[in-house]
Amino acid sequence: MTRPEPSAIAFDRPQRSAFWKIAGAGATFQAGSTAVDSATIVATLVYHLTGSVYAVGAASTVLRLGWLLPQLMVGFLAQKSSRRMPYYIFGACGRALCILAIALLLANAGAVASAWVGAAFMILWTLYAFVSGVVAVPYNDIVGRSITSELRSRMLAWRFFGGSILALLIAAFARYALQNSPLLDAYALIFALAAALMVVSTLSFVCAGEPPTATPSPAQRNGFGQFLKDGWQVLHSDARFRLFLYSQWLSGATLMALPFYVIAASGLGLPTADVAILLGAQTAGALLCNPIWGRIGDHLGKLRLLQAVGILRLTVPLAAMLILATTSPASPWIMPLYSLLFVAMGALSNGMTIAYLGYLMEVSPDDKRPAYSAYFNALASPAALLPLVGAAIADSISLHLVFLIALLAAVAQLVLYAKMAVRDANIP
Repeated sequence: MTRPEPSAIAFDRPQRSAFWKIAGAGATFQAGSTAVDSATIVATLVYHLTGSVYAVGAASTVLRLGWLLPQLMVGFLAQKSSRRMPYYIFGACGRALCILAIALLLANAGAVASAWVGAAFMILWTLYAFVSGVVAVPYNDIVGRSITSELRSRMLAWRFFGGSILALLIAAFARYALQNSPLLDAYALIFALAAALMVVSTLSFVCAGEPPTATPSPAQRNGFGQFLKDGWQVLHSDARFRLFLYSQWLSGATLMALPFYVIAASGLGLPTADVAILLGAQTAGALLCNPIWGRIGDHLGKLRLLQAVGILRLTVPLAAMLILATTSPASPWIMPLYSLLFVAMGALSNGMTIAYLGYLMEVSPDDKRPAYSAYFNALASPAALLPLVGAAIADSISLHLVFLIALLAAVAQLVLYAKMAVRDANIP
């Protein structure tokens, strides 16, 4: 079947309005989440407060685990409901309040021992992660019903394009704050800005509205036990879903290295304030590649986009290993080399999100999208623990081994994508 050209698809005024409001909501959220990026800002903050690579790994683990675990219950409730927007509002407002609470904690932490600040931060960060997880199911469902398949990658690309522009400003602000304010005061300002952007994001998405849904069938109103049994049946009967899940587990193995790239840079003598430069480089990489990801996803298909991102996934851990092996501490090449590395990380991060969301919406039946999102993310959640494994390896052996495991997982993931391509080709 020939895939229609996106430009030829009917795009009436209500759809256009929803398209740009959803893209705008995503852009402002991306800017806010960039300000609290777990691989740069949060990693250096946690390391400053605790001095522990385990705490750095835990912050990344909590963020992913908190995002994934609530989705099973939210998916069950949303599948039974004719409206999914209230779940989105609860999660989106809750995460903004958590980030604001962290900003207030840091702003008033001057006389408090760092250990207590670190513990309080981790509690609020965990709450932020789990409240954020409420958003994913309603977001996927509302976007899936509001934006046609042939326009989703383009919408996500515009979302990340706008978000990357804003994130560059965030990176500049972060560097200025870190250079000109006491350290915790600077982080407090950064988190406060993140909270404000998340509020704007919530308002934009809510204004886009929610398309009407069919009245839930009697089967969709079954209890939670039956909902879990249905998920087990999906895992066994839907080969596309199952292979995609396996690929997501491998993705977790590659992502376990993310919070440790900036720690490796610090070990080579990179000043704390310069983490904002790396954040800017990461944002620039995302900005440059957004048009490419959007075009591949809408013109060649979501699986081709997964494969393209998978190839890029190989380069980041490989480059990190080469930098560690060939660069001495305090070398003038540290910043240029790591900036290039973070450009690739930014391109990879946005590509992964666009590809993952697009393919998950593609394999989810329209009438069961909340349930499929919940099943997939709950089953993928064990992979979120891998940054803790990465911390143990980094502490007891070396960072080199963390990056090597990430590289091998990326190779295995490409093999799995090839199997998925064969399976998709056999679907009429």
